Amino acid sequence: MKTSTEADFRAFVVTRWPRMLRTAHLLTGQHHDAEDLVQAALAKAYVKWERVRRTEDPDAYVWRIMININVDRLRRMKVREWLTTRFPEPEAPDHMEAFAERSAILDALARLPAKQRAVAVLRYLEDRSESEVARLLGTSVGTVRSHAARALKRLRELAESTEPAVLGTRRGTKGGGRD
Repeated sequence: MKTSTEADFRAFVVTRWPRMLRTAHLLTGQHHDAEDLVQAALAKAYVKWERVRRTEDPDAYVWRIMININVDRLRRMKVREWLTTRFPEPEAPDHMEAFAERSAILDALARLPAKQRAVAVLRYLEDRSESEVARLLGTSVGTVRSHAARALKRLRELAESTEPAVLGTRRGTKGGGRD
């Protein structure tokens, strides 16, 4: 690769790494899996960088690579991984409400099918428009809407079946009950 092309790729990686890592973490639920996912996406983009940087939206191209790699990764998994907030050791009292809420969100996201998870992450957690999500996923806006509706319905079902303490932290009440 030419020096100017390498410099262009490095600049792209430096500016996009934190956001890509955050998105990948939301997609995978694990920090080390997220790093692997971003690295795999960037490795594929590096090989095709001449073509990628000539596209109208290099960000969309690389994000789509990352999402496709994640979908393939989930298809290949023989044993499904489930995120949990419980450790094998006895739990010590923990008052970190933000951690409990984040764990609940990651657990719920992990239970969604890959495409619904991708739409939910990009649309609601990354705060992207429906048309932008459709472009990133290479699908229609209608498909994005239907995946989003199904994902939200499933997330609501999961929220109803979640422990009251976790629901209470999300709704801002202590003890999880509604008065």
